[in-house]
Amino acid sequence: MRGVELAPNTFAAAGLDRAAWRRRDDAWLAQPGTRALVTAGGELAVDPDGAPLLVSPGDAEPLDGTAPILLGERGGAPLGAVEVAAAPRGARLASLRELAPALDQEAGGLAAYAVAMGNWHRRHRFCAACGAPSLPAEAGHVRACPACGVEHHPRTDPVVIMLVVDRAGDRVLLGRQASWEPGRYSCLAGFVEPGESLEEAVMREVDEEAGVAVDGVTYRSSQPWPFPASLMLGFDCRYATGEPVVRDGELEDVRWFSRAELGAANLPPRLAIARRLIDAWVARPAG
Repeated sequence: MRGVELAPNTFAAAGLDRAAWRRRDDAWLAQPGTRALVTAGGELAVDPDGAPLLVSPGDAEPLDGTAPILLGERGGAPLGAVEVAAAPRGARLASLRELAPALDQEAGGLAAYAVAMGNWHRRHRFCAACGAPSLPAEAGHVRACPACGVEHHPRTDPVVIMLVVDRAGDRVLLGRQASWEPGRYSCLAGFVEPGESLEEAVMREVDEEAGVAVDGVTYRSSQPWPFPASLMLGFDCRYATGEPVVRDGELEDVRWFSRAELGAANLPPRLAIARRLIDAWVARPAG
């Protein structure tokens, strides 16, 4: 694979030292000046001006079964996150999709990191091995089961998302789901299955969703996507054979778009890696 695009996507590049070696240093974690972002149910708490809320970890009551999480070190002090049951007084909860356009690269990355960790703790308060309540450990980066001794680590689900380009390089293949707003088309995508390489996942998903074969799989970039816990892995690939047709029921329609047609199409928002893949193709010379 080649063709890596180095500029970070939205929700990437949080701009801090994750300080993994500090996660067992209780004295360092408890030092004055420690601050934490506040998350709840997949959303971020913001102040009346819409800025991410920062509090002392002791001022936010963690959701039952969770504890403050260390995100990393910034400015020499710990920066964390706390998953709570409801927005603190004087704050409101906002979705990452709402906040992303107003946040800079670092703030967007931190927000996504905090929400992803909060999502994991909220959804994994019980041991998957024996069902007993698990306990946070290592500053929130492990959940340990006191009943059977199994340790659980935060999970990220890999998802391939790909822009299929025709052999002449003049058109791209996009699909739409029935649940999307009218006219919205985007890149094809799907979860990587066990025992499958990324290239194999790209080829399988395109075949399953659109009935065509592809080759020339080229990696472009990746994007954390905490809805609730995915990593989007972006690719271009080249059409090989087959006639596009809806196959597996996930899509309502699939069709080719020329550059001119894309200009009038309802495409994903700019925060999404799908839009970046499309825009990068449009910017490249035709052919």
